[in-house]
Amino acid sequence: MSDSAVPASTNAKLLYLIPPEDGVRAYQHINSDPITGERKRNFSREEKDVVIENLRGKEDSVSLDTTGFQYYKHPAKHTSFANDEEIVREYYPESIELIKKLTGASRVVLFDHTIRRRRPDQLGDTPDTRQPVAQVHVDQTTKSAEARVHRHLPAEEAPKLLEKRFQIINLWRPISHPAYDWPLALCDYRSVGPNDVFPMALVYPDREGETLGVRYSPNHKWKYLHGMTPEELVLIKCFDSVQDGSVAIFTPHTGFQDPQTPPGVPPRESIELRALVFYD
Repeated sequence: MSDSAVPASTNAKLLYLIPPEDGVRAYQHINSDPITGERKRNFSREEKDVVIENLRGKEDSVSLDTTGFQYYKHPAKHTSFANDEEIVREYYPESIELIKKLTGASRVVLFDHTIRRRRPDQLGDTPDTRQPVAQVHVDQTTKSAEARVHRHLPAEEAPKLLEKRFQIINLWRPISHPAYDWPLALCDYRSVGPNDVFPMALVYPDREGETLGVRYSPNHKWKYLHGMTPEELVLIKCFDSVQDGSVAIFTPHTGFQDPQTPPGVPPRESIELRALVFYD
């Protein structure tokens, strides 16, 4: 695609959440119904038209501490992403070092990853066939972020680590080809009000996690990077223990159907790593 064809922005419909009434805690099951492809939940959703600004050429206008996300150009050594064992063995170590380098963190612990491949003809979203997420969300709450530290770090280390600054950051990148199809939209943290988010139980077969659902606000400022390549990545802050108003705490985000997607491009494929990020 030529530079002259790069759009300044795109218009899209994003799926926002409407929490249940009377203060009832929202929930959603992680696994979808094999027949309908729907996940069991007690909240409703609404489509809203939004403008999403393309940051191509303006990547430096955002950062982890101001907007809650940051783009980088850094090709991965591991590029096959063929199976989980290989990813853990090869992609994890290089990504740990990269996150340390980009954030200045003293310790990084990767606790999982998800490969998403859009399959237009496939219903449902199982652990083996993850599709792009099509609702506005934040991956963690304070409660679930602290629980992650206890879950993934030795019991004798967790309390000490929780005394200092820590974050949960996702490293997201397209794999095998540019993500013109179903790109990733990120919301500038500075445009999110305290009442725009609400806790939501994520029900696994064996446990419960917690994420933040996001209500619509006309103040939200959405961004994306048009035609993001596998050599590019975005760090997405899902949680920060510094909550004194000095830095972004999280980033609402979602995949979206871009009406400006060029015809005939391959369906989006991407990988996201989830990292506990600690500072001395």
